[in-house]
Amino acid sequence: MSTPAKVEPPRAADSPLDRYFKISERGSSIAREVRGGLATFFAMAYILVLNPIILGSGTDKFGHQLDGGQLVTATALVAGLTTLLMGVIGNVPIAMAAGLGINAVVSLQLAPKMSWADAMGMVVLAGIIIMILVATGLRERVMDAIPGGLRKAIAIGIGLFIALIGLVDAGFVTRNPDSAHTTVPLGLGVGGHLAGWPVLIFVLGLALTFALVVRRTPGAILISIVVMTLVAILINGLADIPDAKWGLTVPEFPSSFVATPDFGLVGHFSLFGGFREAGLLTGCLFVFTVLLSGFFDAMGTIMGVSEEAGLTDENGKLPNMGQVLMVDGFSVAAGGAGSASASTAFVESTAGVGEGARTGFANLVTGGLFLLALFLTPLATIVPSQAATPALIVVGFLIMASNITAIDWADLTIAVPAFLTMLMMPFTYSITNGIGIGVLAYILLKTVTGRFREVPWPLTVVGLFFLVYFLLDPIEQVTGAK
Repeated sequence: MSTPAKVEPPRAADSPLDRYFKISERGSSIAREVRGGLATFFAMAYILVLNPIILGSGTDKFGHQLDGGQLVTATALVAGLTTLLMGVIGNVPIAMAAGLGINAVVSLQLAPKMSWADAMGMVVLAGIIIMILVATGLRERVMDAIPGGLRKAIAIGIGLFIALIGLVDAGFVTRNPDSAHTTVPLGLGVGGHLAGWPVLIFVLGLALTFALVVRRTPGAILISIVVMTLVAILINGLADIPDAKWGLTVPEFPSSFVATPDFGLVGHFSLFGGFREAGLLTGCLFVFTVLLSGFFDAMGTIMGVSEEAGLTDENGKLPNMGQVLMVDGFSVAAGGAGSASASTAFVESTAGVGEGARTGFANLVTGGLFLLALFLTPLATIVPSQAATPALIVVGFLIMASNITAIDWADLTIAVPAFLTMLMMPFTYSITNGIGIGVLAYILLKTVTGRFREVPWPLTVVGLFFLVYFLLDPIEQVTGAK
């Protein structure tokens, strides 16, 4: 009598889910993808706090500020949907959310010149342009026009700018009043001294965040924000601290931790209103700034995470790069349409890769958690800026540390423009100015050293654009234009 054949249980590799995401093919498993998705979420969930703080601290041309609760909803919604989209279409473990740096451009440069709806429309236009560049194959050509050293300098300058914003928002650094008649524009705390419990929360939070980052603790930034928020709530309950000392958010427990998401800002954008308010030239430059701010950071993050995950080929290229870049462009536009600022690839996705994530399935976990956060808005809105802004300092440091050595400091035609780019962003409180001055310095130094042919023609066009921008006032005086 023959022995019946043993029936093997179906293998994970035989499931449609595994085949679609290529989980087994990439040497991963569903369990590893889930762990990776969780790690990525906890590493970048701080954006639910920081993005509303950055956007909420700005005021548009008409004196309007965005509602904090609505910003949390918009941030979570856009992050969740675009992360899911990157996972399903791009099939890479790269999570998306409102980009730090780009949101500063929107809040501090675009909004003061127009309405919030107009500013978000500029972001949508930038996303549309990115998608057109991807569809026509021009995105890589535009990227190649910017020298590598200058790209790194742009990222570093944004990192320094973010760090300065964090110091100012926390009250650690304050602007000296003009009436003080001092040549020092910024000072420590109030009158050169740190005072008050809120600033102490920031200092302790900064120390804790760096300590956790140095120890490579997963979710270091989120852990620090949670711990210092609890400390702030405790101190605020015991001490008589005026609400104004905390700034935008007072650390108090809400009556309920669950709330209905407020989608009031979603879809609130105007595509071309910003050109009417700021003018055609300035409007074009703003769109270009948003485009450039997210353009190269996203490319670097996508390639870096992909290489770390072992997804690139022998030439260092991601096989499905076109799909990934298209989703990235769509995410920028979706961020503007949702009033959350441009959504871009997050380098914190490396936390998930470190946990074993190799496919877009991890994004289903990360994106799903962001969507779940839609119903936990009160938890995010009790976090004071003093507990959240240490993350800005740490993120600024990480951006600088990962890019500073990639600049060729021996070549002064690169080093000087890079230095000016990094310097001017925080010192002029303008990312646009930093990029423009860096590009013009690069073209000038290449010209005077007889190396103008090294300047790609697209960069020359960009330089002329910035030259007009910086000379706009004398041009208007000469021509009588308004």
